[in-house]
Amino acid sequence: MGKALAEGDFERKQSLGPRKQMREANYMGRRIVLALLLSFLGGGLFLASCSRDPQRRRETSQVMEGHTMPPEWKFTLPQGNPTEGREAFVKMECYKCHEVKGEKFPTVAEGEKGVGAELSQMAGMHPVEFFAESVINPNAVVDPDAKEKGYLGTDGKSKMPNYNDLLTVKQVADLAAYLASLKGEQDKSR
Repeated sequence: MGKALAEGDFERKQSLGPRKQMREANYMGRRIVLALLLSFLGGGLFLASCSRDPQRRRETSQVMEGHTMPPEWKFTLPQGNPTEGREAFVKMECYKCHEVKGEKFPTVAEGEKGVGAELSQMAGMHPVEFFAESVINPNAVVDPDAKEKGYLGTDGKSKMPNYNDLLTVKQVADLAAYLASLKGEQDKSR
């Protein structure tokens, strides 16, 4: 991280295009934030507090005055609103790449259509946190047939743009709730 830009790196980055530049910047930003977080929290002390060993957690909790993580802890997303999630889906123009059978969205010109999974029967397939992760980190889980379906770029990563600087946590929760509510045309009772 501390290296100066090698000669030619600037020109190489300029030739990558905005989407690739954004991905590289986001990757570097995440690495910097993680490094700062770990050094700020005292690395070893932080990791010790997350230990599954009860004795080690007790020792750490004495030092940290009771700030431990329960062994059964799991990230949960705030409750989302599917109606507001649909509005975010339209606002972010997700419909340009993702078809949702049975839903009406603005018409997309042929030259503006992207490629993305059809989403009309997502209800019950995954927990809501999975859908949230798919929005904020589309490369976290990549389907084995994604390349054949055209979902991946030449770099092997998802073609889905990064929306992390554009979406609030509430919008992500709402989008995830909307995706989790999609039951397909045959079960449209909403």
